[in-house]
Amino acid sequence: MDFEEFSHVVISVVTVSVAFAIAITGSLDVSREFASTFVEVLITVGAGFVLHELAHKYAAQRYGAIAIYRAWTAGLALAVVLAVAFGFVFAAPGAVYIYGRHLTREQNGKIAIAGPLANYALAIAFFLLLQGSPSAQGFLAYGAQVNLFLAFFNLLPFGPLDGAKVYHWNRAAWAAAIVPAFALLFLL
Repeated sequence: MDFEEFSHVVISVVTVSVAFAIAITGSLDVSREFASTFVEVLITVGAGFVLHELAHKYAAQRYGAIAIYRAWTAGLALAVVLAVAFGFVFAAPGAVYIYGRHLTREQNGKIAIAGPLANYALAIAFFLLLQGSPSAQGFLAYGAQVNLFLAFFNLLPFGPLDGAKVYHWNRAAWAAAIVPAFALLFLL
């Protein structure tokens, strides 16, 4: 990862974390509450976002493709504006752009599913930590829940989302990936 790509990742993670902190606290004031919320979001959402995108990148590179993360400025601005104006975040901070004409539908499907699987792994890690850390229950539960949501949302079979690529490659793999996220989110 070169410096430009690293910069795009950092800018995306920080901007999305600021947007979520604004939406959660309902304030633009840089207070102690805002700062602690920002740090919690940075660790939970930020880690989920970075691992999701890096999973796509490294899966694509495994198939010999060039894969580069680029921030989407309009998507980042929209996340902050919606957080300020309406108190919710629709985050489309950027994506890994994959260049490789030789990729098959199966390879594209596997590259696409890698991101949500990274979110599953992170949700499991937060859940396991939750079992041994009663003092951080809210934070760890939020980390598990937000990563399950990221997996579920990205597996929806529409447009440019990962789910469309997985669905077109293998419907059984798509169902096996999305059903647990939906069920666990419903239970939580």
